[in-house]
Amino acid sequence: MIDLLDIRYVRLGTRDLDAADRFAREVVGLELARVEAGAHYYRSDDRDHTLVYFEGDPADHTAGFELRDADALQAAAAALSDRGFAVQAGSAHGCEQRQVRDYISFRDLTGNRIDLVVRPQHRGRRHFPSRDAGITGFSHIGLCSTDAPRDEAFWCGLLGARVSDRIGDAALLRIDPVHHKVALFPTTRAGIQHVNHQVAGIDDVMRAWYLLREKGVKIVFGPGRHPTSGAVFLYFEGPEGMVYEYSTGVRTIAPEDEAGYRPRQFPAVPSSFCMWGSLPDIPEFRKDPS
Repeated sequence: MIDLLDIRYVRLGTRDLDAADRFAREVVGLELARVEAGAHYYRSDDRDHTLVYFEGDPADHTAGFELRDADALQAAAAALSDRGFAVQAGSAHGCEQRQVRDYISFRDLTGNRIDLVVRPQHRGRRHFPSRDAGITGFSHIGLCSTDAPRDEAFWCGLLGARVSDRIGDAALLRIDPVHHKVALFPTTRAGIQHVNHQVAGIDDVMRAWYLLREKGVKIVFGPGRHPTSGAVFLYFEGPEGMVYEYSTGVRTIAPEDEAGYRPRQFPAVPSSFCMWGSLPDIPEFRKDPS
């Protein structure tokens, strides 16, 4: 079994790099770390970067996850190959782009591109945001799934994730004590469905709600509270339809509670996504995503 330590970054293609840059800095509130070869790198915490926008196809998405060491990376490549996945070894150029010692890439059963990386870079100075959004760090992604039970079995069987809760067939998966680092949403396409950043408190969520409305940014869900993770949330639409989320107060499951923990099953209805009554304008959060 492959032991994922944490989620590290997302890489997103865009047709309009300037517009994506303005959104990442002025709306989301990320720090521009650097610009290199048609790519903009953004920080949200002490990691070298957690988001990259690059010139390319807006449907070209990659999610990066950290492994413990080189032996774990080699074992992961072998395990994936044995299961029939086409594993691509990282190049020197790719390592430089990702600021990692080594990595491999593959596509999961839906076709989502996943990087597994070792020794990713951190930075010795604190994150300095472009605006005070209250961001404490990049936390999780929503991931599209064309067959959610199949993909859940893959993520939990080979990648070592655990189900925290389910909403219909949508599984919320943890790889550490945080309630979820990956949320698998049934849909008809591959790709990253949303990108989450944690903020310090509910005041940051509400300040964001007012600021986004003032800027004319489309709010697609919230403010609200998830009954699954307990987090207060706000979702809004970014470049090329990518959905971003702020949340705070996410539930954790302590290691000593793992043995006795049982995931809860929620129905695929709006109240399972928000206990306050907010209704999502997000296809994957509706009962029929088509």
